[in-house]
Parts: sequence; C-alpha cells; structure tokens
Amino acid sequence: MTLPQPIDACIVDLDGTLVDTLGDFEAALGEMLAALGRAPVPRARIARLVGKGSEHLIRAVLALGRAGAPDEALLARAWALYQRAYLRVNGRHSAVYPGAAQGLRALRDQGLPLACLTNKPLAFARPLLAAKGLDGFFGHVFGGDSFARRKPDPLPLLETCKALGTAPQRTLMVGDSSNDAAAARAAGCPVVLLRHGYNHGEPVEGAGADACFDSVAEVAAWLHNGPMQETRST
Repeated sequence: MTLPQPIDACIVDLDGTLVDTLGDFEAALGEMLAALGRAPVPRARIARLVGKGSEHLIRAVLALGRAGAPDEALLARAWALYQRAYLRVNGRHSAVYPGAAQGLRALRDQGLPLACLTNKPLAFARPLLAAKGLDGFFGHVFGGDSFARRKPDPLPLLETCKALGTAPQRTLMVGDSSNDAAAARAAGCPVVLLRHGYNHGEPVEGAGADACFDSVAEVAAWLHNGPMQETRST
C-alpha cells in the first residue's frame, strides 16, 4: 500500500480503536433499560450499534423489538438516565487495547501531532482518556458534540485538521469502522482501520480504508518504515 503524500499528523478515534468500551456501554445501557422497565441488550447487539454517537445508540436500543421510533419524551428520559449511568461507570468496564499506548507513544516520538476525534460526547471522552492514561498523547480532543455534525460527515475531520494546522491529504485518520473511513474519504484524508473494533459486525477490510492493521503499534511501525512499502496488512 502506498500513500501519495507524507503524513504530518494523525487523527485517532477512541471507542474500538484505543479502548474496548463495550463493557461500559453494556453497564450504562443496562442501568438505563432497567430504570425504564426493559430487558438488557446483549453485548453482541450493542457492538453492532455503537459508533454513531450516544444519541443514535440510545435511539437504536429503544427501537429494538418495537414498532416505530421512540417518542421524544422517552428519549429525553432515557438520555438523562444514560448520562448519569455512563458518567458513573465510565472506564470501569473497559480496557486499553494491546499496542494502543505503545503506538501512540511511537507516533508522538516520530514527531506527529495527535488529535483524538470520537463520536462519544466530550464529557465522556476526556475522563476516559484520563482514566486510561492516554490523555497526555493528544494536543486536541474532540467529541461528538464538539461540532455541528458527527462522523461519517467530513466536518469533524476538516475542523480537526484546522486545529492541527495540517492539510487533510497529509493527515492520517486511524479508526475502526466504516464511519471513520467514510468521513476520511469525504474529507480527503488517508485512513487506516483496526480490526479489533466495532464495525457494525462487518469485517473492516470491506470498509474502504487504505490499509487495515491489528493495533496502533502496527500503524506506527508502518509509518516509521515508510508508507511507500507494501505491508502484509493491506
């Protein structure tokens, strides 16, 4: 795999890319659903629903097994319940993926500025990064509520490139799903995806990335060795 331009900076997703947060989602959604008198949702189903922001996740969960979309009053109550639950459990049932911290350190040591861009609300993202010891790697952290639109819209990536002071075509998106790939393509950023994430239950190889890897550490090694080289992960 080759890249047409050198890489000047990296934008890195959070859930499914740096941290396996399915346990946090499961716990927070379980509390919310119990308060609403509903049954919990299996973790495998949650894995297919995450990635487009908390509001989308709540809407999707409330719609499971029901005819029609949930009404706004129910959504408001569910959102309040979910927020309280998630802030309480944030980071307690999650784990940093192997190679994530090492990869971020290696990217930083290569002189690449890093920004974290997630669809998770910023009030959830910052404490999670701090709890997992990853916050120090990033000069910027943006959440799903930082801009007018979320990934897969290109706006968050374009705004993050502005914050980094880099051109999109020289800013690598590191993510785990088709949302990240679609946003990067629309923004003009190169993109690589990690296989251990939450790509709606689908293999990431079909998401349209420039390459797929097993860890952030592999991404860093690939960039260090030169993206003009072929890699077994393409």
